[in-house]
Amino acid sequence: MDERLQQAELDALWRYDDPIASAERFAIAAAEPDRPELVRAELETQRARALGLQGRYAEADGLLDSLGPAVGTLAVRILLERGRLRNTEGLRPEAVPLFESALLAARREDDAFLAVDAAHMLAIADPSRSEQWTEEGLAELANSTDPRTLRWGVALHNNRGWALFEAGRPHEALGSFEAALEAAERYGTLDQQFAARWSLARCLREVGRWQEALDIQARLAAERPGDGDVADELTALAEVETHVRDVSVPDPATEAAPTIEP
Repeated sequence: MDERLQQAELDALWRYDDPIASAERFAIAAAEPDRPELVRAELETQRARALGLQGRYAEADGLLDSLGPAVGTLAVRILLERGRLRNTEGLRPEAVPLFESALLAARREDDAFLAVDAAHMLAIADPSRSEQWTEEGLAELANSTDPRTLRWGVALHNNRGWALFEAGRPHEALGSFEAALEAAERYGTLDQQFAARWSLARCLREVGRWQEALDIQARLAAERPGDGDVADELTALAEVETHVRDVSVPDPATEAAPTIEP
């Protein structure tokens, strides 16, 4: 058995859209008798995260308390999950120092994956320094060759893109969404690729490149016909197209009278 939790197993156990099922899966995995104690404890940190997503904050904190004192990778995971609990509760001022400690601890452990995770959470929890934390995360990726670690580029670029978009800077956001799509196509999941294309198309609409946006959303609609976000964008783009066509048709009442040659 591996002496630490492997990311591939963690990915397989997580169902982020179903934290109740995720908590149950982590509890079952942690109870398997042949697992090393460190792996059991790491699995329990993820159960705590799933409990937090259910709003069961005190229970999640108690579970993390039961895992200490901890060192190494386990200590990093505990800091990360305590920070996520505070962030989910809306207690960002308490979350930030926990994520900062997690980032430093991950670097001491030479764990690029968890260091980028911490930097990405800091960019969310500390919006006044979001750009700084995003750059720190990208700097970690620059030294990595692991495809699963490099997948973090999708989230880092996507989050930066939406931060710029929501700040009213869509032209600047466009480059970040393009970078997110590039990372998704190289390292991401199919869901990440779909979401990255949707985000890019949404930004293209915002900057007036509606025909490109329409082409992308039409392909996404063919890929997933029931997707509500795509349907909403297609409706918005149809309105843009109608408006563009209306303003491009000359009004006969305002046209100059034809010149008749003598």
